[in-house]
Amino acid sequence: MRILTASDRALLVEAADLDEAMRLNLAWEGLPGIVERIPGARTVLVRFDPLRIAAADLAAMLAATEVGTAPLPGIGEVAVPVRYDGEDLDEAASLLGVSAQELVNRHLAADWRVAFSGFAPGFGYVVSSDPLFDVPRRSSPRTRVPAGSVALAGPFTGVYPRESPGGWQLIGRTDAVMWDIDRDPPALLSPGTTVRFAQVRAQARASEHGEDRERPRPIPGRHAAEETDAPESPARAVEVVRASLQLLVQDAGRPGYAALGVSASGAADRRAMHDANRAVGNATTAAVLESVGGAVLRFRGAGVAAVAGAVGGLTLTEAGGGGRAVAHGAPFATVDGDELTLEHPDRGLRYVIAVRGGLDAEPALGSRSGDTLAGLGPVALVAGAVVPVGDAARLAVEPEAASRDLPAPGELVALEITLGPRDEWFTAAALDTLLGQEWTVTPRSDRVGIRLEGETALERSVAGELPSEGAVTGAIQVPPDGQPVLFLPDHPLTGGYPIIGALTDRSLDLAGQLPPGARLRFTVAGRAV
Repeated sequence: MRILTASDRALLVEAADLDEAMRLNLAWEGLPGIVERIPGARTVLVRFDPLRIAAADLAAMLAATEVGTAPLPGIGEVAVPVRYDGEDLDEAASLLGVSAQELVNRHLAADWRVAFSGFAPGFGYVVSSDPLFDVPRRSSPRTRVPAGSVALAGPFTGVYPRESPGGWQLIGRTDAVMWDIDRDPPALLSPGTTVRFAQVRAQARASEHGEDRERPRPIPGRHAAEETDAPESPARAVEVVRASLQLLVQDAGRPGYAALGVSASGAADRRAMHDANRAVGNATTAAVLESVGGAVLRFRGAGVAAVAGAVGGLTLTEAGGGGRAVAHGAPFATVDGDELTLEHPDRGLRYVIAVRGGLDAEPALGSRSGDTLAGLGPVALVAGAVVPVGDAARLAVEPEAASRDLPAPGELVALEITLGPRDEWFTAAALDTLLGQEWTVTPRSDRVGIRLEGETALERSVAGELPSEGAVTGAIQVPPDGQPVLFLPDHPLTGGYPIIGALTDRSLDLAGQLPPGARLRFTVAGRAV
């Protein structure tokens, strides 16, 4: 067992193999101070609360774990009907040195079990004891893999729950619903489940392989105008007159569902969410709007609102005529019909708009956060969308919060990191480059991750693929081109590219406010500059 630093709030435990990783993950259930565990192919990522346990004490406790040899518990069996007509079936068979028919026969005959979840909600990494199945990923990932695709990579079989990019070898497709928020559990392929694949002939009629199968339900929080029978407009609400580049409902997120492949998501700038909520008298984690760039919002009913986060022109056009400037971070009263205009930010990237009472969008797994990668929670808001206002406010309004120094495009900021867990996969020169040169935020950035660009790419000292392992928000993942990706709240839980370092928790909010064109340098926590 090796215990590596994954961030200032996470350790990555490297096991001998998948079986040991699964046993360690079960053994650490309920240990004090642990927030969440994310098992991988040969690792377990352990997130912890530093106020409850120190990293060194947790590492000692984990290292003292004795791994049992008893059979791992199961949680039932599911059958997955498959049409073996995938685009990569012949190529995968050739890589394994067998015919396509033999690959199919052995895939059907093997005893499969879900080892862990990751990548996306409902994506189970399913492993068997048949040594045949050890397939390399595609050299060039697809940008779009259809939902229901059955695929191979390494020793695993997986089924894509929804359309997404992917580099696995596609051998078939299924109509089974991998993820249903209203099912218990939502994931069809939960860790510990025994899986039996059953062949369905391609020429079979739909009714023969599940015409009446359970179908995906609408994503909670979908805009009412998209439904056939729209409900009556709520008395107190926020209406979108003009949407921004991305306008989402966010709160503190949904931690605790990593075992189902669900990331915490949540506000990209937690401090801005807290400041805006405090200003209007809400609990600091009440649901807010997160706007990338300018927007126009109309208030229904009387209320109190505040804007934090990005800094730019704020104007309230009153229903009775006339307009006035709104102070950043300060509470302001609204009446029915008032419109708030947020100009394109001068500094920062994301406005956070709080309304007294909190936004009452439909929750998913206990959170109103819109996860853009998983498609979980309220969808991005468009013009005409109406979000009800709740009645959760219990506190007095507060004066504006302390000002923050957010960057404008072209300005330089410093972000604090810890090195690891895979800094050893890079040359000494790459580590010098990571810390020594400036990195530019590219426009190809979103809530999944910030794509950075530097004059010198990061050079690896270890070639080959890294078995899928957990990643934290703030992780700095390095793809083959050597240009880092800085993970934000909607990042995948697991990945196969090495992570050279991770932001400290106190640097995460600033990262969520980096506009395209901003420049940054990384500094190592605790190291003298």
